[in-house]
This record gives sequence, structure tokens and C-alpha cells, in this order.
Amino acid sequence: MDAINIIIPDRMRGERLDIAISEMLPDYSRSKISAWIKSGDALINDKIFKPKDKSYGNEIVSLTLYQNEDLDWAPEQINLDIVFEDEDIIVINKPFGLVTHPGAGNWSGTLANGLLYYDQNLSKLGRAGIVHRLDKNTSGLMVVSKNMTSQKVLVEQLQNHSVEREYAVIVYGHMISGGVINASIGRDSKDRLKQSISPNGKKAITHYRVIDRFKNHTHVKAILETGRTHQIRVHLSHIGHPLVGDPTYGGKVRFPKKASNEIKESLKNFGRHALHSKKLSLIHPISGKSMSWKIDLPDDMKELLVTLKEFDS
Repeated sequence: MDAINIIIPDRMRGERLDIAISEMLPDYSRSKISAWIKSGDALINDKIFKPKDKSYGNEIVSLTLYQNEDLDWAPEQINLDIVFEDEDIIVINKPFGLVTHPGAGNWSGTLANGLLYYDQNLSKLGRAGIVHRLDKNTSGLMVVSKNMTSQKVLVEQLQNHSVEREYAVIVYGHMISGGVINASIGRDSKDRLKQSISPNGKKAITHYRVIDRFKNHTHVKAILETGRTHQIRVHLSHIGHPLVGDPTYGGKVRFPKKASNEIKESLKNFGRHALHSKKLSLIHPISGKSMSWKIDLPDDMKELLVTLKEFDS
């Protein structure tokens, strides 16, 4: 048995508590949250409440989780590339191939397991302090909270879009210029593992700028205004520029006309979607200081860009 605490942000004042808690624990269904509330495994000020009760903002919800619950994650020794750490936050450079937190098919060996080993106090927080996620095959910067106060503030910053997340992307096609993609995203009705553009989905906005152009590909900077699942991958595919290495939203590998064996091998063997969280900017949740971190591209994306440039020359 374990216990975690979450703080309902003030912006959720007046929202049903089951909905508010579901937003704070997005890996679990609203029905699961409601079951915890009804069984007394979720309490506010040590008192039971109803799923339909309204939030008054900033209340602390205590959840009691048992060993058979999904949130009973085990600490595991995993190498973490820590870019910055203080008493309140950890900024991590996540390698591609590392799953953010346990879930179907990946119950161990995740970033969350590694964080729990690195700092056992993170077991007191929901999702081991993780406030946003990167896909398994997306690399780059993430921020993790180390206490309830920083967790609450960071979640609010993410939801208020005051956290800036800049990504480096390599896409198919020759882009002429940058732009803004404003297209709602929801779960695909035909494939539950995919997202798709949907008028009934959640608002999603991506800003993109061209960094470098090649004959058949473009190196792009993408900045998230919102943070929907697979947002950059869905949006860029929607405008006809899917990511290299992304069969989910881009289909089969595309080879340029008269492609050399080298570029064919590079594209065919690029083992993940070409997406890297390059820059992260936020307001420190305790000090209020503006902070920013930027890291270089991983080797696989660097090597692909070199190959694309050589093919153009």
C-alpha cells in the first residue's frame, strides 16, 4: 500500500472533483478515479467526498493505492542524464527509447522507475513528480517536480501555456516557410493507439519555423502552444510533412529520386521518429525566476542531417 497527494489547481475551481483529479492523473480513466473516490481511497482533508462534488481550488487530495494498483511503481537503477537540479525541480535529458512511465507493455525500465530509485521522496508525489511526458522515441528535455508545491505550479504553467517547449524535427518534403497549425486533436475513431485531427477534439496549436531546407526534407523548429498527445507528429503530417521515421503518421519510408545507397540506408535505418525536445523554458515554481535550458541534437539526428546535406551537394 502507498499514498500520494495531489493539489487541485485554483483554475479548476468549480469543476467536478472526479474530472479535476482525472486531469491531474491523465493515465487513468474517469471511471477509475470515481471508483477510488467511492471506495474512500481518495480523501480531502481526511474526509470522503463524492465524484460530483465541486472543487474549491487548492485542496489536497490524498489517494491510497494498493500493490495491485497501476501506480505502485518499483524503483529501478537507471542512468539519468540530469541537466539541472535543485530542491524543487529536476530537468532531465531523456534519451529516445526510454518510456516516460509504466503502462501497458512497459511496467518496468521507465523514467519514472529510475526517478523513484534516484530520489525515494518522489514516491510521495503522483506519477513520481512527472508533470509532462515525452513519447518513448522522442528525446530531449523534461522537467520533474520534487514536491507538491512545485508540482502544482508546474502543472498550472503547462496548462496556462507559460512553459515554452521547442522541438527540433526532420520531416519529409521541402517546406517553403513556417507557419501556425491550429487544428483540434482527438483519439482516432478507427485506431485507439493513434490521434487524429478532429473537430470534436481538444484545441491544439503548433508554431513551426524552417531551420534548414534540403531537396526532399526540411529541418524544422516546432514550438508547442498546447500539449496534446502526439501533437507535433499529427500536425505536421496533417499539412503534408510527416516526420522521418514515423510509420504511425507518415506511412512507409520515402526515398528521394535518384537516392544514393547511403541516403536510402540512412532513412531506412533511422529507428525512431525524428523529434527532439531541444529547449525548455519556464518560471521556477518557487523562486519565480525565468529559467531556460537548451541541449544539442542527439547523434542520430545529427548524422541524418549530414547525410541529407551531402546528398544535396
